[in-house]
Amino acid sequence: MRPSVLVVDDEVRLAEVVSAALAERGFDGQAVGSVNEALGVLNSSDVSLVLTDLRMPGLGGRDLLRRIQAVRSEIPVIIMTAYASVRDAVDLVKQGAFDYISKPFEIDDVIATVERALKLGEALEDNRRLRLELEEKYSFGHLTGESASFRNVLRQITEVCESRATVLLEGESGTGKELVARAIHYNSPRRLRPFVAVNCAAIPENLLESELFGHVKGAFTGALAARQGRFAAADKGTLFLDEIGDMPLSIQAKVLRAIQEQTFEPIGSNRSVHVDVRIIAATHKDLRRLIDAQEFRADLYYRLNIFPIALPPLRDRPGDILLLARQFLNSFAADMGKRLIGFTSSAEAAMAGYSWPGNVRELQNCVQRAVIVARGNTIDVSDLSHYVVEGNSKLAPEVGLPNDLDAELARIERNYIIEALKETNGVQVRAAERLGISERSLWHRVKKLAIKIGHHVE
Repeated sequence: MRPSVLVVDDEVRLAEVVSAALAERGFDGQAVGSVNEALGVLNSSDVSLVLTDLRMPGLGGRDLLRRIQAVRSEIPVIIMTAYASVRDAVDLVKQGAFDYISKPFEIDDVIATVERALKLGEALEDNRRLRLELEEKYSFGHLTGESASFRNVLRQITEVCESRATVLLEGESGTGKELVARAIHYNSPRRLRPFVAVNCAAIPENLLESELFGHVKGAFTGALAARQGRFAAADKGTLFLDEIGDMPLSIQAKVLRAIQEQTFEPIGSNRSVHVDVRIIAATHKDLRRLIDAQEFRADLYYRLNIFPIALPPLRDRPGDILLLARQFLNSFAADMGKRLIGFTSSAEAAMAGYSWPGNVRELQNCVQRAVIVARGNTIDVSDLSHYVVEGNSKLAPEVGLPNDLDAELARIERNYIIEALKETNGVQVRAAERLGISERSLWHRVKKLAIKIGHHVE
Protein backbone atom coordinates (compact mmCIF):
# COMPACT_ATOMS: atom_id res chain seq x y z
CA MET A 1 0.00 0.00 0.00
CA ARG A 2 1.46 3.38 -1.05
CA PRO A 3 1.80 6.08 1.65
CA SER A 4 -0.80 8.83 1.31
CA VAL A 5 0.41 12.45 1.56
CA LEU A 6 -2.08 15.29 1.98
CA VAL A 7 -0.77 18.65 0.67
CA VAL A 8 -2.53 21.73 2.09
CA ASP A 9 -1.91 25.19 0.59
CA ASP A 10 -4.20 28.09 -0.34
CA GLU A 11 -2.10 28.36 -3.50
CA VAL A 12 -3.95 25.40 -4.96
CA ARG A 13 -1.81 25.25 -8.10
CA LEU A 14 1.33 24.84 -5.95
CA ALA A 15 -0.36 22.13 -3.89
CA GLU A 16 -1.31 20.26 -7.06
CA VAL A 17 2.22 20.47 -8.45
CA VAL A 18 3.71 19.11 -5.21
CA SER A 19 1.05 16.38 -5.08
CA ALA A 20 1.81 15.33 -8.67
CA ALA A 21 5.55 15.23 -7.94
CA LEU A 22 4.88 13.02 -4.91
CA ALA A 23 2.77 10.68 -7.06
CA GLU A 24 5.67 10.32 -9.50
CA ARG A 25 7.90 9.25 -6.58
CA GLY A 26 5.59 6.46 -5.39
CA PHE A 27 3.25 8.30 -3.02
CA ASP A 28 -0.51 8.83 -3.20
CA GLY A 29 -0.63 12.64 -3.30
CA GLN A 30 -3.79 14.65 -2.67
CA ALA A 31 -4.05 18.45 -2.81
CA VAL A 32 -6.53 20.69 -0.95
CA GLY A 33 -6.70 24.47 -0.60
CA SER A 34 -7.78 25.01 3.02
CA VAL A 35 -7.60 23.60 6.53
CA ASN A 36 -11.33 22.79 6.51
CA GLU A 37 -10.91 20.69 3.37
CA ALA A 38 -7.91 18.99 4.97
CA LEU A 39 -9.93 18.11 8.08
CA GLY A 40 -12.62 16.60 5.85
CA VAL A 41 -10.05 14.38 4.12
CA LEU A 42 -8.53 13.35 7.44
CA ASN A 43 -11.95 12.32 8.74
CA SER A 44 -12.76 10.20 5.69
CA SER A 45 -9.42 8.88 4.40
CA ASP A 46 -6.31 7.07 5.58
CA VAL A 47 -3.59 9.74 5.51
CA SER A 48 0.06 8.89 6.22
CA LEU A 49 1.49 12.44 6.33
CA VAL A 50 0.37 16.07 6.07
CA LEU A 51 2.40 18.72 4.24
CA THR A 52 0.84 22.10 5.05
CA ASP A 53 1.50 25.76 4.43
CA LEU A 54 1.92 27.81 7.60
CA ARG A 55 -0.08 30.94 6.71
CA MET A 56 -3.43 30.67 4.94
CA PRO A 57 -6.65 32.75 5.04
CA GLY A 58 -8.73 31.74 8.04
CA LEU A 59 -7.32 28.68 9.73
CA GLY A 60 -3.59 28.13 9.13
CA GLY A 61 -0.92 25.48 9.58
CA ARG A 62 -0.73 26.08 13.32
CA ASP A 63 -4.45 25.34 13.70
CA LEU A 64 -4.17 22.21 11.55
CA LEU A 65 -1.21 20.92 13.58
CA ARG A 66 -3.17 21.44 16.78
CA ARG A 67 -6.22 19.54 15.42
CA ILE A 68 -4.08 16.65 14.15
CA GLN A 69 -2.23 16.31 17.45
CA ALA A 70 -5.55 16.19 19.27
CA VAL A 71 -7.15 13.39 17.23
CA ARG A 72 -4.50 11.77 14.97
CA SER A 73 -1.20 12.38 16.75
CA GLU A 74 0.51 9.51 14.91
CA ILE A 75 0.37 11.48 11.61
CA PRO A 76 3.60 13.47 11.00
CA VAL A 77 3.14 17.10 9.93
CA ILE A 78 5.64 19.07 7.80
CA ILE A 79 5.29 22.87 7.65
CA MET A 80 5.89 24.85 4.44
CA THR A 81 6.69 28.49 5.04
CA ALA A 82 8.12 31.62 3.47
CA TYR A 83 11.58 32.64 4.64
CA ALA A 84 10.20 35.49 6.76
CA SER A 85 8.16 33.02 8.88
CA VAL A 86 10.96 30.54 9.63
CA ARG A 87 10.96 31.53 13.30
CA ASP A 88 7.26 30.59 13.56
CA ALA A 89 7.95 27.29 11.81
CA VAL A 90 10.76 26.46 14.23
CA ASP A 91 8.38 27.17 17.08
CA LEU A 92 5.87 24.71 15.55
CA VAL A 93 8.55 22.03 15.34
CA LYS A 94 9.04 22.46 19.08
CA GLN A 95 5.27 22.01 19.45
CA GLY A 96 5.25 18.71 17.58
CA ALA A 97 5.66 19.27 13.82
CA PHE A 98 8.21 16.92 12.24
CA ASP A 99 10.13 19.59 10.28
CA TYR A 100 9.71 22.71 8.12
CA ILE A 101 10.58 23.56 4.52
CA SER A 102 11.29 27.13 3.40
CA LYS A 103 9.67 28.46 0.26
CA PRO A 104 10.77 28.48 -2.48
CA PHE A 105 11.97 24.87 -2.26
CA GLU A 106 13.37 22.12 -4.45
CA ILE A 107 10.98 19.20 -4.88
CA ASP A 108 13.83 16.78 -4.08
CA ASP A 109 14.15 18.41 -0.65
CA VAL A 110 10.41 17.92 -0.11
CA ILE A 111 10.62 14.24 -1.09
CA ALA A 112 13.61 13.66 1.18
CA THR A 113 11.87 15.28 4.16
CA VAL A 114 8.66 13.28 3.53
CA GLU A 115 10.62 10.02 3.36
CA ARG A 116 12.45 10.81 6.62
CA ALA A 117 9.18 11.64 8.36
CA LEU A 118 7.50 8.44 7.18
CA LYS A 119 10.46 6.29 8.23
CA LEU A 120 10.44 7.86 11.67
CA GLY A 121 6.67 7.36 11.86
CA GLU A 122 7.07 3.68 10.99
CA ALA A 123 9.75 3.27 13.65
CA LEU A 124 7.60 4.99 16.28
CA GLU A 125 4.61 2.82 15.34
CA ASP A 126 6.74 -0.32 15.55
CA ASN A 127 7.99 0.77 18.98
CA ARG A 128 4.44 1.49 20.13
CA ARG A 129 3.23 -1.89 18.87
CA LEU A 130 6.13 -3.75 20.47
CA ARG A 131 5.58 -1.90 23.73
CA LEU A 132 1.90 -2.84 23.74
CA GLU A 133 2.82 -6.46 22.98
CA LEU A 134 5.28 -6.49 25.87
CA GLU A 135 2.77 -4.92 28.24
CA GLU A 136 0.18 -7.50 27.16
CA LYS A 137 2.66 -10.36 27.44
CA TYR A 138 3.70 -9.39 30.95
CA SER A 139 0.32 -8.31 32.26
CA PHE A 140 -1.02 -9.94 35.43
CA GLY A 141 -3.35 -12.01 33.23
CA HIS A 142 -0.37 -14.02 32.00
CA LEU A 143 0.69 -14.93 35.53
CA THR A 144 -1.46 -18.04 35.74
CA GLY A 145 -2.39 -19.72 39.00
CA GLU A 146 -5.26 -20.17 41.43
CA SER A 147 -3.43 -21.73 44.37
CA ALA A 148 -3.27 -19.78 47.62
CA SER A 149 0.52 -19.53 47.48
CA PHE A 150 0.50 -18.07 43.98
CA ARG A 151 -2.35 -15.68 44.76
CA ASN A 152 -0.17 -14.37 47.56
CA VAL A 153 2.61 -13.73 45.02
CA LEU A 154 0.18 -11.80 42.81
CA ARG A 155 -0.94 -9.74 45.80
CA GLN A 156 2.66 -8.83 46.60
CA ILE A 157 3.39 -7.89 42.97
CA THR A 158 0.35 -5.61 42.98
CA GLU A 159 1.53 -3.94 46.19
CA VAL A 160 5.07 -3.21 44.97
CA CYS A 161 4.48 -2.22 41.33
CA GLU A 162 3.77 1.46 41.88
CA SER A 163 6.71 2.01 44.22
CA ARG A 164 10.41 2.20 43.36
CA ALA A 165 11.35 -0.23 46.15
CA THR A 166 14.07 -2.79 45.50
CA VAL A 167 12.60 -6.28 45.11
CA LEU A 168 14.30 -9.61 45.87
CA LEU A 169 12.74 -12.63 44.13
CA GLU A 170 13.62 -15.95 45.75
CA GLY A 171 12.72 -19.35 44.38
CA GLU A 172 13.96 -22.49 42.69
CA SER A 173 15.15 -22.43 39.09
CA GLY A 174 12.24 -22.41 36.66
CA THR A 175 9.67 -20.83 38.98
CA GLY A 176 9.30 -17.76 36.74
CA LYS A 177 11.40 -15.14 38.52
CA GLU A 178 12.19 -13.18 35.35
CA LEU A 179 8.54 -13.30 34.28
CA VAL A 180 7.56 -11.77 37.63
CA ALA A 181 10.34 -9.16 37.34
CA ARG A 182 9.07 -8.10 33.92
CA ALA A 183 5.48 -8.02 35.19
CA ILE A 184 6.54 -5.65 37.98
CA HIS A 185 8.33 -3.39 35.48
CA TYR A 186 5.60 -3.31 32.81
CA ASN A 187 2.94 -2.54 35.42
CA SER A 188 4.95 0.24 37.04
CA PRO A 189 5.40 3.96 36.23
CA ARG A 190 8.68 2.93 34.50
CA ARG A 191 6.92 0.81 31.88
CA LEU A 192 7.96 3.12 29.03
CA ARG A 193 11.61 3.03 30.09
CA PRO A 194 14.15 0.21 29.59
CA PHE A 195 14.01 -3.18 31.29
CA VAL A 196 17.59 -4.45 31.31
CA ALA A 197 18.39 -8.00 32.45
CA VAL A 198 21.79 -9.39 33.32
CA ASN A 199 22.51 -12.96 34.45
CA CYS A 200 25.26 -12.70 37.04
CA ALA A 201 26.02 -16.43 36.77
CA ALA A 202 26.49 -16.43 33.00
CA ILE A 203 29.20 -13.75 32.75
CA PRO A 204 32.83 -14.49 33.75
CA GLU A 205 34.08 -12.61 36.81
CA ASN A 206 36.70 -10.67 34.84
CA LEU A 207 33.98 -9.33 32.49
CA LEU A 208 31.09 -8.79 34.88
CA GLU A 209 32.27 -5.44 36.26
CA SER A 210 32.61 -4.01 32.74
CA GLU A 211 29.23 -5.50 31.81
CA LEU A 212 27.56 -3.76 34.74
CA PHE A 213 29.38 -0.42 34.82
CA GLY A 214 30.99 -0.06 31.39
CA HIS A 215 34.53 1.12 30.65
CA VAL A 216 36.40 3.88 28.89
CA LYS A 217 38.63 3.37 25.89
CA GLY A 218 42.00 1.92 26.88
CA ALA A 219 40.88 0.97 30.40
CA PHE A 220 42.39 -2.50 29.94
CA THR A 221 43.86 -4.66 27.21
CA GLY A 222 41.26 -5.11 24.52
CA ALA A 223 39.22 -2.05 25.49
CA LEU A 224 39.44 -0.56 22.01
CA ALA A 225 36.37 1.64 22.49
CA ALA A 226 34.30 2.99 25.34
CA ARG A 227 31.33 0.86 26.33
CA GLN A 228 28.15 1.66 28.24
CA GLY A 229 27.28 -0.71 31.09
CA ARG A 230 23.94 -2.18 32.10
CA PHE A 231 23.41 0.31 34.95
CA ALA A 232 23.62 3.22 32.50
CA ALA A 233 21.47 1.41 29.92
CA ALA A 234 18.73 0.97 32.53
CA ASP A 235 18.64 4.67 33.50
CA LYS A 236 15.06 5.74 34.36
CA GLY A 237 14.03 2.07 34.02
CA THR A 238 14.56 -1.26 35.77
CA LEU A 239 17.75 -3.34 36.13
CA PHE A 240 17.10 -7.05 36.74
CA LEU A 241 20.08 -8.76 38.42
CA ASP A 242 19.32 -12.45 37.91
CA GLU A 243 21.15 -15.11 39.95
CA ILE A 244 22.72 -12.46 42.15
CA GLY A 245 23.75 -15.18 44.58
CA ASP A 246 26.44 -16.11 42.04
CA MET A 247 27.89 -12.59 41.91
CA PRO A 248 31.60 -12.62 42.95
CA LEU A 249 32.45 -10.95 46.26
CA SER A 250 34.96 -8.72 44.47
CA ILE A 251 32.14 -6.92 42.63
CA GLN A 252 29.49 -6.86 45.36
CA ALA A 253 30.88 -3.75 47.09
CA LYS A 254 30.69 -1.66 43.91
CA VAL A 255 27.16 -2.94 43.19
CA LEU A 256 26.12 -2.04 46.75
CA ARG A 257 27.38 1.53 46.27
CA ALA A 258 25.64 1.84 42.89
CA ILE A 259 22.35 0.69 44.40
CA GLN A 260 22.65 2.89 47.50
CA GLU A 261 23.86 6.08 45.87
CA GLN A 262 22.70 5.54 42.27
CA THR A 263 26.25 6.49 41.30
CA PHE A 264 29.20 4.57 39.83
CA GLU A 265 32.41 5.03 37.85
CA PRO A 266 33.04 3.12 34.61
CA ILE A 267 36.28 1.11 34.63
CA GLY A 268 39.22 3.40 33.90
CA SER A 269 37.25 6.59 34.57
CA ASN A 270 37.41 9.00 37.48
CA ARG A 271 34.10 10.58 36.50
CA SER A 272 31.00 9.55 38.42
CA VAL A 273 27.86 8.66 36.49
CA HIS A 274 24.50 9.27 38.14
CA VAL A 275 21.52 7.08 37.23
CA ASP A 276 17.94 6.56 38.31
CA VAL A 277 17.53 2.78 38.32
CA ARG A 278 15.10 0.48 40.07
CA ILE A 279 16.69 -2.82 41.10
CA ILE A 280 14.97 -6.20 41.00
CA ALA A 281 17.25 -9.07 42.01
CA ALA A 282 16.62 -12.81 41.89
CA THR A 283 18.29 -15.93 43.20
CA HIS A 284 17.66 -19.64 43.62
CA LYS A 285 20.21 -19.80 46.44
CA ASP A 286 19.76 -19.21 50.19
CA LEU A 287 21.53 -15.88 50.59
CA ARG A 288 21.55 -16.17 54.40
CA ARG A 289 23.61 -19.35 54.15
CA LEU A 290 25.95 -17.63 51.70
CA ILE A 291 26.39 -14.82 54.25
CA ASP A 292 27.27 -17.36 56.96
CA ALA A 293 29.77 -18.91 54.55
CA GLN A 294 31.18 -15.40 53.86
CA GLU A 295 30.31 -15.75 50.18
CA PHE A 296 27.79 -12.90 50.12
CA ARG A 297 27.89 -9.47 51.74
CA ALA A 298 25.36 -8.98 54.52
CA ASP A 299 25.04 -5.25 53.76
CA LEU A 300 24.20 -5.99 50.10
CA TYR A 301 21.64 -8.57 51.18
CA TYR A 302 19.88 -6.10 53.48
CA ARG A 303 19.89 -3.49 50.70
CA LEU A 304 18.27 -5.98 48.31
CA ASN A 305 15.84 -7.53 50.78
CA ILE A 306 13.58 -4.48 51.09
CA PHE A 307 10.60 -6.23 49.48
CA PRO A 308 11.19 -10.01 49.26
CA ILE A 309 8.85 -12.22 47.23
CA ALA A 310 9.17 -16.00 47.53
CA LEU A 311 8.00 -17.88 44.43
CA PRO A 312 6.60 -21.33 45.32
CA PRO A 313 7.81 -24.43 43.45
CA LEU A 314 5.26 -26.06 41.15
CA ARG A 315 4.98 -29.14 43.40
CA ASP A 316 3.55 -26.86 46.11
CA ARG A 317 0.82 -25.58 43.77
CA PRO A 318 -0.50 -28.81 42.21
CA GLY A 319 -3.83 -27.26 41.33
CA ASP A 320 -2.06 -24.91 38.90
CA ILE A 321 -0.31 -27.61 36.85
CA LEU A 322 -3.14 -28.27 34.40
CA LEU A 323 -4.05 -24.56 34.20
CA LEU A 324 -0.51 -23.77 33.11
CA ALA A 325 -0.33 -26.79 30.79
CA ARG A 326 -3.49 -25.71 28.94
CA GLN A 327 -2.18 -22.16 28.61
CA PHE A 328 1.11 -23.44 27.14
CA LEU A 329 -0.79 -25.82 24.84
CA ASN A 330 -2.92 -23.04 23.38
CA SER A 331 0.09 -20.78 22.89
CA PHE A 332 2.35 -23.36 21.23
CA ALA A 333 -0.45 -24.81 19.10
CA ALA A 334 -1.25 -21.32 17.77
CA ASP A 335 2.43 -20.64 17.03
CA MET A 336 2.81 -23.95 15.17
CA GLY A 337 -0.51 -23.79 13.37
CA LYS A 338 -1.75 -27.05 14.91
CA ARG A 339 -5.35 -27.73 15.92
CA LEU A 340 -5.19 -29.26 19.38
CA ILE A 341 -8.20 -29.24 21.67
CA GLY A 342 -6.55 -30.40 24.88
CA PHE A 343 -5.07 -33.33 26.79
CA THR A 344 -6.47 -36.82 27.24
CA SER A 345 -7.48 -37.73 30.78
CA SER A 346 -4.48 -40.08 31.06
CA ALA A 347 -2.09 -37.30 29.98
CA GLU A 348 -3.61 -34.95 32.55
CA ALA A 349 -3.24 -37.62 35.23
CA ALA A 350 0.40 -38.10 34.28
CA MET A 351 1.16 -34.38 34.50
CA ALA A 352 -0.75 -33.96 37.76
CA GLY A 353 1.15 -36.85 39.33
CA TYR A 354 4.65 -35.70 38.37
CA SER A 355 6.73 -33.63 40.83
CA TRP A 356 8.17 -31.18 38.22
CA PRO A 357 11.61 -30.55 39.76
CA GLY A 358 12.30 -28.07 36.95
CA ASN A 359 9.09 -26.21 37.88
CA VAL A 360 7.14 -24.08 35.38
CA ARG A 361 10.01 -24.01 32.85
CA GLU A 362 10.10 -27.83 32.77
CA LEU A 363 6.33 -28.02 32.30
CA GLN A 364 6.52 -25.47 29.49
CA ASN A 365 9.26 -27.42 27.71
CA CYS A 366 7.34 -30.68 28.14
CA VAL A 367 4.15 -29.24 26.62
CA GLN A 368 6.09 -27.67 23.75
CA ARG A 369 7.62 -31.04 22.87
CA ALA A 370 4.21 -32.72 23.14
CA VAL A 371 2.66 -30.19 20.75
CA ILE A 372 5.45 -30.89 18.25
CA VAL A 373 5.04 -34.70 18.29
CA ALA A 374 1.25 -34.94 18.72
CA ARG A 375 -0.46 -36.58 15.73
CA GLY A 376 -4.10 -36.36 16.72
CA ASN A 377 -6.12 -33.40 17.98
CA THR A 378 -5.32 -34.16 21.64
CA ILE A 379 -2.11 -34.77 23.55
CA ASP A 380 -1.83 -38.27 25.04
CA VAL A 381 0.58 -39.86 27.52
CA SER A 382 2.72 -41.15 24.67
CA ASP A 383 3.32 -37.55 23.53
CA LEU A 384 4.71 -36.49 26.91
CA SER A 385 8.37 -36.78 27.85
CA HIS A 386 9.15 -40.27 29.13
CA TYR A 387 10.29 -39.06 32.58
CA VAL A 388 6.80 -37.68 33.29
CA VAL A 389 5.36 -41.19 33.09
CA GLU A 390 8.19 -43.22 34.65
CA GLY A 391 7.76 -43.54 38.40
CA ASN A 392 4.56 -41.47 38.35
CA SER A 393 2.59 -42.29 41.48
CA LYS A 394 -0.82 -41.58 39.94
CA LEU A 395 -0.14 -43.98 37.09
CA ALA A 396 1.04 -46.83 39.30
CA PRO A 397 -1.21 -49.94 39.38
CA GLU A 398 -3.59 -50.22 42.27
CA VAL A 399 -2.59 -52.51 45.10
CA GLY A 400 -4.65 -55.67 45.51
CA LEU A 401 -6.45 -58.09 43.19
CA PRO A 402 -9.81 -57.43 41.54
CA ASN A 403 -12.81 -59.47 42.63
CA ASP A 404 -13.79 -60.08 38.98
CA LEU A 405 -10.77 -60.12 36.64
CA ASP A 406 -12.83 -60.41 33.44
CA ALA A 407 -15.00 -57.42 34.40
CA GLU A 408 -11.95 -55.33 35.34
CA LEU A 409 -10.15 -56.16 32.07
CA ALA A 410 -13.31 -55.33 30.12
CA ARG A 411 -13.57 -51.98 31.94
CA ILE A 412 -9.96 -51.09 31.14
CA GLU A 413 -10.34 -52.18 27.51
CA ARG A 414 -13.56 -50.21 27.14
CA ASN A 415 -11.98 -47.03 28.57
CA TYR A 416 -9.02 -47.23 26.19
CA ILE A 417 -11.26 -47.76 23.15
CA ILE A 418 -13.56 -44.88 24.11
CA GLU A 419 -10.54 -42.60 24.62
CA ALA A 420 -9.14 -43.54 21.21
CA LEU A 421 -12.50 -42.96 19.51
CA LYS A 422 -12.90 -39.57 21.19
CA GLU A 423 -9.40 -38.58 20.18
CA THR A 424 -10.09 -39.46 16.53
CA ASN A 425 -13.63 -38.00 16.48
CA GLY A 426 -15.18 -41.47 16.09
CA VAL A 427 -13.12 -42.44 13.00
CA GLN A 428 -12.62 -46.16 13.64
CA VAL A 429 -9.75 -46.61 11.18
CA ARG A 430 -7.67 -43.98 12.98
CA ALA A 431 -8.76 -45.24 16.42
CA ALA A 432 -7.60 -48.74 15.48
CA GLU A 433 -4.24 -47.32 14.37
CA ARG A 434 -3.86 -45.48 17.69
CA LEU A 435 -4.56 -48.71 19.58
CA GLY A 436 -2.33 -50.87 17.35
CA ILE A 437 -5.08 -53.27 16.30
CA SER A 438 -6.94 -53.97 13.06
CA GLU A 439 -10.14 -52.19 12.19
CA ARG A 440 -12.00 -55.53 12.20
CA SER A 441 -10.70 -56.31 15.71
CA LEU A 442 -11.81 -52.87 16.90
CA TRP A 443 -15.27 -53.37 15.37
CA HIS A 444 -15.73 -56.70 17.25
CA ARG A 445 -14.60 -55.12 20.53
CA VAL A 446 -16.94 -52.12 20.09
CA LYS A 447 -19.84 -54.52 19.54
CA LYS A 448 -18.84 -56.81 22.44
CA LEU A 449 -18.43 -53.92 24.90
CA ALA A 450 -21.64 -52.14 23.74
CA ILE A 451 -19.85 -48.90 22.89
CA LYS A 452 -22.09 -46.38 21.16
CA ILE A 453 -20.47 -44.33 18.38
CA GLY A 454 -22.18 -41.10 17.40
CA HIS A 455 -21.77 -37.41 18.15
CA HIS A 456 -20.71 -38.47 21.64
CA VAL A 457 -18.83 -41.74 22.17
CA GLU A 458 -20.06 -43.60 25.26
